[in-house]
Amino acid sequence: MTDKIELRKKAKNIRKKLPMKQISTNLVDLIMKNDIYINSKNIMLFYPTEFEVDLRELFNDNKNFYLPKVEKKELLVCPYTCQNGNADLQKSSLGIYEPNSSPVNPDILDLIVVPALMCDKNGYRLGYGGGFYDRFIKNYGKNFKTICPVPKELFTTNLPHDEFDQKVDVVIKV
Repeated sequence: MTDKIELRKKAKNIRKKLPMKQISTNLVDLIMKNDIYINSKNIMLFYPTEFEVDLRELFNDNKNFYLPKVEKKELLVCPYTCQNGNADLQKSSLGIYEPNSSPVNPDILDLIVVPALMCDKNGYRLGYGGGFYDRFIKNYGKNFKTICPVPKELFTTNLPHDEFDQKVDVVIKV
């Protein structure tokens, strides 16, 4: 676990120095060209925190979008709604914007775009340490595909992983 803690610190420091706006734009372009995304109708994204990949540009696409909401140790799938340019969101205790909408059945999802601090060539990701996405993917992953977008500076050959860590289907890096 110490390796992961040190890697998280290192990744956060690297990320602060990257041109995230340009990286995010390039990642959105690559995601929109990916067959998994093209063939998906119901997609769960993550709302970005500071210095994180920002994929909100995808909300302009003609798809149904959802955001996660954390309740206890569980991720809930909530519709993303935006009217007149204003999204109905509130900041959680974890400092992440979450939707105010009611959760829906996760089985409707075709795709989850999963956040990560780092990813490796085997599809393992280094998350923030809560295990929310790993548990969610383990419980519902047979129903959807997963994509993890990262800057190339945070892509590596091998990350430490445990038995509970879940692989993503596709890593998109730029």
